[in-house]
Amino acid sequence: MFDNSFIYKRHSVRKFKDTKVPMEHIEEIIKAGSFAPSGKNMQNWHFVVINNKELIEKIAKTVEEKNKAIADKILDENVKEKFTKGIRYQLAFKNAPTVILVYTGKYIPTGYNELKLAGAPQEELEALLATASGVQGVSAAIENIMLTSANMGYGTCWITGPVYAAKEISETIGFKKEGYSLMALTPLGVPLDAEVKSPPRKPVEEIMTVIE
Repeated sequence: MFDNSFIYKRHSVRKFKDTKVPMEHIEEIIKAGSFAPSGKNMQNWHFVVINNKELIEKIAKTVEEKNKAIADKILDENVKEKFTKGIRYQLAFKNAPTVILVYTGKYIPTGYNELKLAGAPQEELEALLATASGVQGVSAAIENIMLTSANMGYGTCWITGPVYAAKEISETIGFKKEGYSLMALTPLGVPLDAEVKSPPRKPVEEIMTVIE
C-alpha cells in the first residue's frame, strides 16, 4: 500500500501566526523545489525569499497602488468592482512572516525553432508556445515547495493575481535577473488556524479517461 498522505496535508493558507520560519527550513523547502523536473533540465527558476516584514508590506502596498491605477481607468463599473474586490485574495501573503517570489526564465519549446524554419503556420507555432513548457517545470517546483512546506507543518498559498504588478514588485524589492520574470508568489508560515480545509475535489471517475 502506498502512503500518499503527505499530499493531502497541503491546503491554501491565508492566515499565519507571527512565528518566523527558520532559515534552515526555508533552504530545505527551496532545495525540494529545485528537485522538480524541467524541460531539457534547464532548471529555469529563481526563488526570492523575503523575510523582512516591512518589505512584505511594501510589496502589498505596491500591488494595491497598481490595482487602483488600473481600476481608475476602467469605465465599466461591474468590471471595476470585481477587480478591486479581488485585491483581498491577491494580498493573502500580507500577514505571513515569509514570502517566496517565484521567477521563471525564458524557455523555447522543443521543435519551435525547427517548425519555424520549416515554414509552419503562425497558428501552429502559437499552439506550441501555448503549452508553456518552461512554465510547467517552474510550476512543478512550486508544487514541490508547497508539499514540502505542508509536510514540515507550514502553510502556503499559490498566488498569481498580483503578477499584473510584476514590474513594480520587482522594482520594490530591487531584484532583476536577465531573462527572468515574476510568475507567482506564496506566503510561508505556521497556519493561524489549527484545522485548515480545502474545497472538495472532483471524483477521479469524472477527471480520468482510461483507454485500454
